[in-house]
Amino acid sequence: MTALLLGALGLTLSLVVPGVLAAARWPDRAPAAAVLLWQAITLTAVLSALGVVLAGPEELARAAGAGRPVTAAALVGALAVAATIVLRLLWSLYGVTRRSRERRARHRLLVDLLDRAEQRQELDDDNVRVLQGNLPLAYCVPGREARVVLSDGALRLLGRSEVEAVLAHEQTHLRHRHEVVMESFTAFYRAVPAPLRSRAPLNAVHLLLEMVADDAARRRTGSAPLRGALERLTGAVPLSEDVAPGTDARDRRLARLAAPPRSSIALTATVALGALALLVLPTVILVLPWLDRALEAWPL
Repeated sequence: MTALLLGALGLTLSLVVPGVLAAARWPDRAPAAAVLLWQAITLTAVLSALGVVLAGPEELARAAGAGRPVTAAALVGALAVAATIVLRLLWSLYGVTRRSRERRARHRLLVDLLDRAEQRQELDDDNVRVLQGNLPLAYCVPGREARVVLSDGALRLLGRSEVEAVLAHEQTHLRHRHEVVMESFTAFYRAVPAPLRSRAPLNAVHLLLEMVADDAARRRTGSAPLRGALERLTGAVPLSEDVAPGTDARDRRLARLAAPPRSSIALTATVALGALALLVLPTVILVLPWLDRALEAWPL
């Protein structure tokens, strides 16, 4: 019964919940808490899968009336499979992180070589690089030697307050290491078999992180400069190569910036408690009782 319940929970969190949550609009009011909820959903789905692998063989052996040696052997086999799943996730995370760092190092070298230093003297930020091009671009290159990249087309198009808003936005991405969050979701997406995975968490979390950076920039410069910059700039460069932002992403960000900031303390607290409950309750209600029974079958 434990394996069935955990399997149902894992499938629900993997196939049903992502679409529902991605379509909701309340996360726009508390984007940081919503990212935490997405993380809890993803981690709970992984733990549910591990729970199915661990509990299923032992429960089948016990239901068939097998003796303690057979049940113990089933547990050992389940542990081996669970370890394989964990190693697959860790290997995926290692691969994503390594490729991302290599790609960013090459990109950082290129923007340093192509930088038009004479056009960034008034920006008063050693990490900013300006590239030649009429396309109005602004993005960041995370890492130990982070860069904020602007095109000279963006500098010509934006006013000083709008440039300050853009820099505040990108610096928030760098300061809070948003790329690490995206790498973890990307690694999970690539490690999960295609029939069981959804791109919704990647796209939703990317948009929410943009909103988190919008909020930080808005607190520094106000909404109007950031909204003006967002209307003029080309779409944001994703923090993950697997992200495919929806066509309404910019519209949602602009709508938030057009509305007066609303306090979301109660919503943030509620979502944070919900994320914690999602992680803890399945363990307390399902896993611990099963573990108590499973340990009785262990020959030692």
